[in-house]
Amino acid sequence: MARKQKYDNTSITSLKGADRVRKRPGVIFGSDDIEGCAHGFFEILSNSTDEAKTGHGSKIEVIRFSDHSIRVTDHGRGIPMDWNANEKKYNWHLVFNELYSGGKYDNSNYDYSLGLNGLGAAATQYASAWFDVTSVRDGYEYYMHFEKGKPKGKLRKTETDSRMTGTVQTWLPDDEVFTDIDIPLKVFRDILKQQAIVNAGITYTLYDEASDETFEYLYPQGIKGYVEEIANEESLTAPYLFSGEGKGRDRADKEPYSVKADIAFCFSNKAQLLRYFHNSSYLEHGGSPDKAVKQAMTAAFDKEIKARGKYTAKEAKITFGDIQDSLVLVINSFSTQTSYENQTKKAINNKYIQEFLSDLIKSNMQVWFIEHKPEADKVIEQVLINKRSREQSETQRITVKKKLMEKVDVTNKVKKFVDCRSKDTDKRELFICEGDSALGSLLTARNPEYQALMPIRGKILNIQKASLQSVFGSDIIMDLIRVIGCGIEVRGKKLPRDIPRFDESRLKFSKIIITADMDVDGQHIICLVTTMIHKLCPQLIEKGYLYYAMTPLFEITDRTGRKPETLYAFSDEERDQIIKGKDPKKITIQRSKGLGENDAEMMARFITPGTRRFIRITADDADEIGKWFDLFMGNDVAPRKKYIEDHFEDVDLASMDLS
Repeated sequence: MARKQKYDNTSITSLKGADRVRKRPGVIFGSDDIEGCAHGFFEILSNSTDEAKTGHGSKIEVIRFSDHSIRVTDHGRGIPMDWNANEKKYNWHLVFNELYSGGKYDNSNYDYSLGLNGLGAAATQYASAWFDVTSVRDGYEYYMHFEKGKPKGKLRKTETDSRMTGTVQTWLPDDEVFTDIDIPLKVFRDILKQQAIVNAGITYTLYDEASDETFEYLYPQGIKGYVEEIANEESLTAPYLFSGEGKGRDRADKEPYSVKADIAFCFSNKAQLLRYFHNSSYLEHGGSPDKAVKQAMTAAFDKEIKARGKYTAKEAKITFGDIQDSLVLVINSFSTQTSYENQTKKAINNKYIQEFLSDLIKSNMQVWFIEHKPEADKVIEQVLINKRSREQSETQRITVKKKLMEKVDVTNKVKKFVDCRSKDTDKRELFICEGDSALGSLLTARNPEYQALMPIRGKILNIQKASLQSVFGSDIIMDLIRVIGCGIEVRGKKLPRDIPRFDESRLKFSKIIITADMDVDGQHIICLVTTMIHKLCPQLIEKGYLYYAMTPLFEITDRTGRKPETLYAFSDEERDQIIKGKDPKKITIQRSKGLGENDAEMMARFITPGTRRFIRITADDADEIGKWFDLFMGNDVAPRKKYIEDHFEDVDLASMDLS
């Protein structure tokens, strides 16, 4: 029996000092894993960026050491470290040992700053195994050392004749606080590139000690240069940049604050991107800017399409998705007050910022439509193409969903599908065959209790080349998937949400068997069906449900006994083994007939347990088939051409009938 815990006035406790961060890192950094650890680096970098943005230094240097420690050096004014008469404490203590302390609360030193909460430097120091800071300013060099969130020793202050000012901060994230402190090189590179994009003219350098590599990031044109880089030379329009400033409030009883924004965009058929930065922080989840873009862009395009008479009669309005399909847009906004969702700054929710950005986009899009009419005409046509393709796809998707969800029964039967009587999934088998003639032979040979038949009518779609839209439009494929019953899984591609997803529990058969002739056409059918299932229902192969029924290459009639005997060989080697030592005059060998020409007794031999030969198709088999299909039937011509060139001499032209 559990012992009762005492709960009284002495049970309430509070975390103090460094423990406020060290024991609850997720509250400040968002998590205690590698992402939270990286956010500490971002907090220190942000303070250096704020200095450079105000004109104090134009270069920030980062070193990633092999022992996982980090150094950030800036050439700003240097962090004040000496005695603060107003607060009656040393500034190093306020900055690095107290949460909610800093020089950004009254906006007098930093108009638009990323680090407004006064948490970053202290929180990162608290979460470090050790932390060193050197600040050069006012003719002095100041140095402090911390361990496990606590100062070790006193402030060291020495005179210097250096004309350079700035701050060097070096620290080792503590693995007692974070589950992982090995921040990948890519994370550093991504953060520094993003900061260079939104802080035009500031150079960020990164030296990685482990690889001895140095990286430099500088975007003189800021977000406009980035948009140009993403869209490349194949864009529909040239990059366009506009800016604006405003002042407002989120609520009538709140203080007004200032906002400014740069917005760069272009349109492209190859690239699409929406990226938002606020006070230099990447807003992964958007918030106010994302809402503004969606509302303003949709309204602006809808108004312009109507004005130009581009909608057809009774045509539905565009959606933002139709614009987004061809849009590359980056917003870099700043405000003197910001409502972040949390300290990790991945979304903002300021009402006024949303209103300001929405009005800014609408007014500038109106100007763009007028001043760039030829480009705007192209973009409007493309947006309408996107819209009409979407509507066509949605109609098709609804049809596909309806078709896949319909129950296969007497009143709603897939054409020419022949079901079996048993409802026991563990016994039921599905034979996929080619055409009516094979179906006829199998009908008389099968056991109707547990063997069902599905003929393929015509040529099945080559799914290696086909778009999902084409796949969903194929009656042959959709009927087959519907009969199998387990839904669809296309790895690496996003399916419409209402298309039935793969569910093994809905599978109607214990075995799915492909039957085909041993000729070239038959092998082609096997490849097409296998590839189709591999692409649309890969788990059927991975879990061992798919088989190939071997059919013989040769029929051998042996008259050496009293009664002629018919034997079957499935390969040249097996044929040679059967006839070995027999009188050639009493042996007749002929190529096996097609499935449709076999009698019921012979067909039963190839599909009945005990005499049949099935080969289970594995994931490796399907991958191999897919690889060769990609080579010989895919859209990429260059590898096919190279293969032919490399293997041309392997072909024995002399033995070929070229008549």
